[in-house]
Amino acid sequence: MKIALTKDSALIIVDVQNDFLPGGALPVPNGDKVIEPLNKYIKVFMEKNLPIIATRDWHPENHISFNTRGGPWPPHCIRNTRGAMFPDKLKLPDDVIVISKAFREDEEAYSGFQGTNLSGILRNIGVKRLFVGGLATDYCVKATVLDAIKYGFIVFLLLDAIQGVDVNPGDSEKAILEMINNGAIGIEFTDLLV
Repeated sequence: MKIALTKDSALIIVDVQNDFLPGGALPVPNGDKVIEPLNKYIKVFMEKNLPIIATRDWHPENHISFNTRGGPWPPHCIRNTRGAMFPDKLKLPDDVIVISKAFREDEEAYSGFQGTNLSGILRNIGVKRLFVGGLATDYCVKATVLDAIKYGFIVFLLLDAIQGVDVNPGDSEKAILEMINNGAIGIEFTDLLV
């Protein structure tokens, strides 16, 4: 399959933040493996002058998702901390559009669309096709992809640039199937016409 990057395409990088990488507060196993492939996608999108969006958890210190408040996760991605920052190895352009999510104490948000203006931003710049990679396959990537489809975007899931948590073995595989069964198109870098 060969996919062209048309002028209505955008790259969405989901939650590649220090806390989700090895050594972080809530590391995705092998989460750093997405950085190199994502950098290849970033380079191509930059060369074609296409928008690049990076979503991030931007939690207050007492976020509802934290186990200190009865949530499922250890405290992570607390805004303005190193853990919430994008890693230096991820070569984001200066004009990257950053979407912060889950920034209210009592609201969880796995999807980059939830409680944000992402959908409006994409429509304003004429985007219809989204290329989505990042962390984690079975949580924020899945939620973002399913919402994007619900909002009417054509979604390409970057199979070589996602990594899952697999709290239960097989969760990531199930998530990929769910996204594809809902209309996402699974591709790898070699599928791009560059």
